[in-house]
Amino acid sequence: MTRIAIHLVVGDPDHAARWYAEALGAQETGRITLPDGRTLTVELLLGGTVLAVAGEMPALGMRSPASLGGTSAALHVPVPDADAAWERALRAGATVFEPVHDAFWGDRTGQLLDPFGHRWALDEHMRDVPHDEIVSRAAELFSGSATA
Repeated sequence: MTRIAIHLVVGDPDHAARWYAEALGAQETGRITLPDGRTLTVELLLGGTVLAVAGEMPALGMRSPASLGGTSAALHVPVPDADAAWERALRAGATVFEPVHDAFWGDRTGQLLDPFGHRWALDEHMRDVPHDEIVSRAAELFSGSATA
């Protein structure tokens, strides 16, 4: 797979960097501070992914999900223990978007919102599921004829 770097806009990049370290285990690898002392960007490493957090700059079109009224994207993070990762994120101040559950595609997963409005899924792979089974189960679930 191609690797990508993620650049998230937040209200307070210093607070966000601390939160991502505490809640998700990210490690700070660098930062850019402006002459007036404001943090422009904090670069973090989350697993093997570069995660940069930057403050809002509405005049340049850089606005956080809180300013936009939500986000349409979910960032998926593979974890060795979804329940432990979930509890860690909740203790750090995340809110539940979708509770942790065993998903039909073979992961134990749940989605949460960080304090900055970004949505994260914590995914623990539990079992390999054949593609045709995933397609069949998705058709059942999203047609309204089955329960999760």
